[in-house]
Amino acid sequence: MPTASLPATPDSTPSPHHVAIIMDGNGRWAKARGLPRAAGHRRGADAVRRVVRGAGELGIPVLTLFAFSTENWARPVDEVNDLMGLLRHYLRNELEELHRNGARLRVIGRREGLASDIVRDITQAEMRTRSNTRIQVNICINYGSRDEIVQAARRLATLVAGGELLPEAIDEKRFERELLTAGLPDPDMLIRTSGEQRISNFLLWQCAYSELVFVDTLWPDFGREHLEQAIAEFRRRERRYGGIGR
Repeated sequence: MPTASLPATPDSTPSPHHVAIIMDGNGRWAKARGLPRAAGHRRGADAVRRVVRGAGELGIPVLTLFAFSTENWARPVDEVNDLMGLLRHYLRNELEELHRNGARLRVIGRREGLASDIVRDITQAEMRTRSNTRIQVNICINYGSRDEIVQAARRLATLVAGGELLPEAIDEKRFERELLTAGLPDPDMLIRTSGEQRISNFLLWQCAYSELVFVDTLWPDFGREHLEQAIAEFRRRERRYGGIGR
């Protein structure tokens, strides 16, 4: 399927190169329908499929989805088990569609603490799709941004203490090489669904200059049309990066 980019706006404002999404509202979607939270997570997995496909069709090169945070382990055991089961299902059953659609999959987060079969599935999925170039799909699992930054600082401190790195050699670019997102461009836009207006320990360093777009739609109802609306909002904004603008 050929890539179908969004049409240019009159002032030729570009579409975002990298879109990050906090997928929120599965539990509230289920509660509103008298269903268990697991049902909301299952419908949320359907939304992932729609949005990945839609992002590819819209010509978005990089898509990053926040699936499971380091804080989510504090949820009830049954819910965590349901989420891990959905992750297994996604890695094993969605892989071929991702591959056919030219998506390269990367999982970002701590692999310590994940079940060994999930770690194996992640490795196999990344290897299977590593040559694809149509869209980079990053899924953040067991991820927390503060922990990521602390671990990066610790690794740099170890290099300095061992005489392998001079303190004055540490700049933003060198620091970014230690982050879990090394090699990825920063997100141009961060979307959060469900009406919540916070970024919840997600890509704190990387989103320093991201445009934040908060939408009321619950994640299980989110689709390509909502992604297009968010992109339209992004293109109405002027990105100044600390400057004075036009």
